[in-house]
Amino acid sequence: MSDGKTALITGANRGIGLETARQLAGKGWTVWLGARDEGRGRKAAASIAGDVRPLRIDISDGESVSAAAEQVAASSPRVDALVNNAGILIDADQSLLEVDERDILTTFQTNTLGALRVVRAFLPLLRKSTGPRIINISSGGGQLSEPSTWAPAYCLSKTALNAVTVQLAATLTGIAVNSACPGWVRTEMGGSSAPRSVEEGAGGIVWLLTEAPQTLTGGFFRDAKPIPW
Repeated sequence: MSDGKTALITGANRGIGLETARQLAGKGWTVWLGARDEGRGRKAAASIAGDVRPLRIDISDGESVSAAAEQVAASSPRVDALVNNAGILIDADQSLLEVDERDILTTFQTNTLGALRVVRAFLPLLRKSTGPRIINISSGGGQLSEPSTWAPAYCLSKTALNAVTVQLAATLTGIAVNSACPGWVRTEMGGSSAPRSVEEGAGGIVWLLTEAPQTLTGGFFRDAKPIPW
């Protein structure tokens, strides 16, 4: 049961974010479905049964994030869970020595700083929850323990996002903050040859939101199991 809980999921008009929204709504949660494109957000929200509310939010734009926080605060007394799912992948198969510096900065602006920007904006609402949780959607590509040379801007941004997770977990007393790796999932970003379904990818995220102990914080997880940084 949700006990009337509310979640905000960024980048939720498709893929893993949409499936996470679907699973939480199925458990009775109120879900704010964040999307950059307002029309796509409305269409995605309408595709899910339950209390799912579209929210226009571009996490790379501070004004957009602030406006979204004001909109949520106007009708929700608190936010119990924040899922920083929105992200971009623009460098693909280029090597670190070839990728354009502008692409690296753009990727960090969304994948790393964007997540921190959302946390800062929604922190007052999270602090009103009796069991607040923040999940940053990372990637195995960001693991220092198993470095990947594929899509270096994306991988570096996820390594940095993991560092943000650790810093937030140490800073935010009483808020469970963790990184989640959904694995290689069949989404628009992951491609059709990926071995995992969106249901499998979202399952570990939903576990962190609904079943993991509130005291579990500052970790990196895949399928409800810790993985190395």
